[in-house]
Amino acid sequence: QVQLVESGGGLVQAGGSLRLSCAASGSIFSIKNIGWYRQAPGNGRELVALIISGGTTNYAESVKGRFTISRDNAKNTVYLQMNSLKPEDTAVYYCGAVATRLYWGQGTQVTVSS
Repeated sequence: QVQLVESGGGLVQAGGSLRLSCAASGSIFSIKNIGWYRQAPGNGRELVALIISGGTTNYAESVKGRFTISRDNAKNTVYLQMNSLKPEDTAVYYCGAVATRLYWGQGTQVTVSS
């Protein structure tokens, strides 16, 4: 079992920044990749950024150059630094980890006002 707890969402003006955190616990040794996904109202859940075992990172085209995913292995925490936020970044952001199966956190709301 893997447990994921997100934090750091909120309301920010366009052009602003937020940092999301995802604290992992449980069978973290079994995690193959971990990342951030988002779901806006009426849309499906989409990948935002991912860290694969070995440290390779992948980003959605829409966030490249603005968002940075990182991890602190000592704290078992993954971060998403979001800069130059746009109203279209408004969504519920979820931390997701692939281990023996896909695990999700509870999500954190990010709202970007214009």
